[in-house]
Amino acid sequence: MCPAVGASLLLLLVSLGPNCTARLSGHSQQVRSQALKRLLEVFGMEDAPQSPHTVRQPPQYMLDLYNTVADVGGLTKDPGLLAGNTVRSFLDRTRSQQFQFFFFNLSSVARSETILSAELHLFKLRGRPSQDSLYHRHHFCQVSVYQILDNNNTSTADGKRLLSSRVLAVHDSTWEVFTITQAVYVWTQNKESNKGLLVIVRTLAGLQLNNQIVRFATARDHHSSKQPMLVLFTDDERRRITTSSSLTDVATETPFLHDTTLQNKVSQSRSTRSLDFLACQRYPLYVDFEEIGWSGWIISPRGYNAYHCKGSCVFPLGQNMRPTNHATVQSIINALKLTKGVASPCCVPDKLFSINLLYFDDDENVVLKQYDDMVAGSCGCH
Repeated sequence: MCPAVGASLLLLLVSLGPNCTARLSGHSQQVRSQALKRLLEVFGMEDAPQSPHTVRQPPQYMLDLYNTVADVGGLTKDPGLLAGNTVRSFLDRTRSQQFQFFFFNLSSVARSETILSAELHLFKLRGRPSQDSLYHRHHFCQVSVYQILDNNNTSTADGKRLLSSRVLAVHDSTWEVFTITQAVYVWTQNKESNKGLLVIVRTLAGLQLNNQIVRFATARDHHSSKQPMLVLFTDDERRRITTSSSLTDVATETPFLHDTTLQNKVSQSRSTRSLDFLACQRYPLYVDFEEIGWSGWIISPRGYNAYHCKGSCVFPLGQNMRPTNHATVQSIINALKLTKGVASPCCVPDKLFSINLLYFDDDENVVLKQYDDMVAGSCGCH
């Protein structure tokens, strides 16, 4: 029998959605629970994230990024568009009243992940006109972002480290992005070193400006669409998933695969000698995240078509079955019964594509993650 664990797992979950839990036997419920746990492992998670406590709008930046790299079903448009395979957005968590101080909790980032780049996104507000001649006299300012080394000593060089600095127009209102990769790398290696960021605005002559002249939106005082945000690009180097033998056991023992109706269809197919009907080909396999109970934390897509491969690889194998040379030889040996126990080749995916998920993690941060080998692009005899 050809192995089809991935397809079997998805077929099981599609057939045993949460709406039918009440009529499942104890064994079927246990199998479904095991299958969901294994599917979470495919997505690099031990447990499903909790749904946000309140209805939250994802940052527009993350929605735009998702739409850039993925189509409506989550399929990757171009593998080269995204650096690494994970993008996280963290909102400012500061409780400090200190002007232009920002803090981001990065505890969800594993030390083993490769930090590619990190950006501080700040929305610059229009300055408030005042009697201060500085407002009318200066059209440009110097904005500097510092990593705080000592919360009690930020006024001296020993208490902070310069990360990024740029000249900005005083009267503009727009998003500004600063590179802070150096600090984030340190924080992910030593979480205790994360004491936050400090933004200081000066005139081009070096005089520090107050928050009435140049200011940035804060989490406390402004709309959620303008909240300060840290965007982190990483790669967990998790490109291939090796399915354990126990999952094979689960897949082959599922009630869905032993369903009488399905068995009857298979028997009827085997008795039909139409090669067009039996030939190895690709069939739809839609994974609905609502049906498996994941719609509360997955933002996009609502589901995706994984497809699966089905059909016979009997001699003679035509080129439309995309056979390997090995499969061609195996089919000949099988047809001629030259060696006992040699089965016919298997109908399996011979091209696989990646998909993207946009979701909330347990800390309600928005994550964009790309997963390899999730969609069967075509099928062949192997």
